[in-house]
Amino acid sequence: MNRVVITGTGAVSPFGVGVNKLHLGFEEGRSSVRNMKLEWEESLPELGCWVGAPLTEQINEKSIPRKYRRSMGRTAILSSLASMEAVEQARLTPDLLSSPRAGVSFASTTGSTQSMTDFFTSFLIQKNVTQLSSGTFFKVMSHTCASNLAHMYNIKGRVISPDCACASSTLAIGMGYEAIKYGLQDIMLCGGSDELSVITSATFESVTAISNHYNDQPTSTPRPFDRDRDGTVCGEGAGCLVLESLDSARKRGVPIIAEVVGFATCSDGTHLAQAYSESLIRCIQNAMTDAHVLPEEIDYINAHATGTEVGDTAEAEAIRTIFPKGDVKVSSLKGHIGHTLGASGALESIAVLKGLESGTLYPSRNLDHIDDSCDGIFLFRRNTKQEAKTFLKNSFAFGGINTVLVYRRDELC
Repeated sequence: MNRVVITGTGAVSPFGVGVNKLHLGFEEGRSSVRNMKLEWEESLPELGCWVGAPLTEQINEKSIPRKYRRSMGRTAILSSLASMEAVEQARLTPDLLSSPRAGVSFASTTGSTQSMTDFFTSFLIQKNVTQLSSGTFFKVMSHTCASNLAHMYNIKGRVISPDCACASSTLAIGMGYEAIKYGLQDIMLCGGSDELSVITSATFESVTAISNHYNDQPTSTPRPFDRDRDGTVCGEGAGCLVLESLDSARKRGVPIIAEVVGFATCSDGTHLAQAYSESLIRCIQNAMTDAHVLPEEIDYINAHATGTEVGDTAEAEAIRTIFPKGDVKVSSLKGHIGHTLGASGALESIAVLKGLESGTLYPSRNLDHIDDSCDGIFLFRRNTKQEAKTFLKNSFAFGGINTVLVYRRDELC
């Protein structure tokens, strides 16, 4: 079995383009959530949620060559920008990327929602699709991120696109980890991306999972684990991690950021929209078994917690069951950047790893009163200094898809 390490990271988040801007936003404890009524009201005037976490910084799309960019919607563009930063940090050359030993595992919730809207507006309202560009299909297809990255980097190895809502990028990282662990690939570009759209927020509203009580106080939501939480807030961005076998990284002489030591995914099998603690417990335990670690070896848990009543309660119950002493620090980062959906697992992993370079854990923002159902776990409210060595990253998605990663920072880093 190969050991799997991280040699590069890249991020595009509501805080801006680049890992350093993501890091600074968390260091300063900022919220990127704002009122979106001006942008959304014309499309869906009856929408109850007017908050979102958009990327407001102007992005340089032209840094992507036009021959690749023309088949990309915003979701794929964000993933490309994140990957370019990660590839540069990992010092990956074109020859390495085009080797059959290099692959891609990248995902999103759907393809580009704006491109999809343009397509169906033309098809259903104008009854004409001749005005659409020939690249429209490649923008809306579910595997747009993985395929466009494979095209841009001339990838010859595996191309995986595990598109599964909120667990997309965590599952993508896990599948990339397994491909390297079992000797099938040496290098994998892993992560996920999603763009913010009124359609996405409306979808969450239809299943009563969106925040709608803080439209006039956007930075006060979402509120993971808090008594007054009322749902999630959709955001956008992309996160990319370069995974590599330890032997490959050592041979190339590149710095190692961290090691992926465990992964598990399992189905809830009970309900498509509601999380149940039993399956979350099983997934966390399976990930720790894969990593060969005991509960007392876990220093921190980066929770999925989106700010929904049922989801936060189930996750807190699972953590209480496995860590009954209540001494493992737990936080959710969605109060800062919203729920970036298919990008969330990757972006939140990168944020934690970057914080740990200076020995800092980031708290759950907007956590004023811990809900009784979420009590009994070690939730904290401010940036905390701690040399965390091993931590969990939880991601749980609609459809009953659970994923957990185990990361380690040790003598390799």
